[in-house]
Amino acid sequence: MGGTVLVTGGAGYIGSHTAKALAESGHTPVVFDNLSSGHRQAVRWGPFVHGDVRDGRALRQAIEAHSVTGVIHFAGLIEVGRSMTRPDLFYEHNVTGVAVMLAALADCGVGRLVFSSSAAVYGDGAGPGVAAIPEDAPKAPASVYGDTKLWGERMIAAHGRAFGLTAVALRYFNAAGADPGGLIGEAHDPETHLIPLAINAGLGRGKPLTVFGRDFPTPDGSCLRDYIHVSDLARAHVAALAAPMQAGEFQALNVGTGQGRSVLEVIAAVDRALGTPTPHSIGPRRDGDPPSLVADPALIGRRLDWAPRDSSLDHIIETAAAWARNPKFGAGAEGQSA
Repeated sequence: MGGTVLVTGGAGYIGSHTAKALAESGHTPVVFDNLSSGHRQAVRWGPFVHGDVRDGRALRQAIEAHSVTGVIHFAGLIEVGRSMTRPDLFYEHNVTGVAVMLAALADCGVGRLVFSSSAAVYGDGAGPGVAAIPEDAPKAPASVYGDTKLWGERMIAAHGRAFGLTAVALRYFNAAGADPGGLIGEAHDPETHLIPLAINAGLGRGKPLTVFGRDFPTPDGSCLRDYIHVSDLARAHVAALAAPMQAGEFQALNVGTGQGRSVLEVIAAVDRALGTPTPHSIGPRRDGDPPSLVADPALIGRRLDWAPRDSSLDHIIETAAAWARNPKFGAGAEGQSA
């Protein structure tokens, strides 16, 4: 394999784990990040370029200076709630940013792109009675964030048809966990994800956790979600970069385990990992929370010969808890940046 890969937003949570996986597979990752939410300390496996994806000139300079052969695009805003109050920022970063990035790829003759997409493109899921969401499920984003990801996919597919770019969009479900070696992990500010919030509550570093609803039509009444270890997700990006595809082909793939785990199951796993009960209370449902969001991962297995290997719930939480206990906690990777 090998080759130089530009990783936009590579100082962020998933981006930094992917840079590590790229280096381990023989690639040279070049991280391109403006550090608006990522961390310079998380750039450990290749060169760093400080830049913003809305700056086409900076992108072209980075691509040409490092002889980039492929791009993995993480850079963007990710907070679903904030997308509803500041849609202007999300369309600027997540849609305009993709357009500028695509123009730079065309100018520089880069022919392969892997795009960080989201299960948010599906909105509330595949519909009543459907256990897992396939890629051809209806697209009905329930947030501005999800809409920007869907627009990104459409733009990339159109660019491929027009200019021959080959691209894979990976639709994430719930990335979680941390590098088993403790070098990097999840440390958003503010943190909104269930697993780190539960761990922080259990360690006495945050307020007690609130479980939003226990009256859903699920086995224990709490929401079901599909959790995937960030290292498995990183491997999926490396596999997508190397997948045999025709020039101009676009493929969207779910990245998940196909197994839903409830909020209360997550709390029980945190209890086991920490050896102490996690302080929590039951609150009302949040508007827009679907009962179940679980991936159908069959297609990615066929197309990329990929399967999760580190995504048992206990392993995810054990690695996340080890990262949280690290005295350097907070100096590693956090959310994707623009």
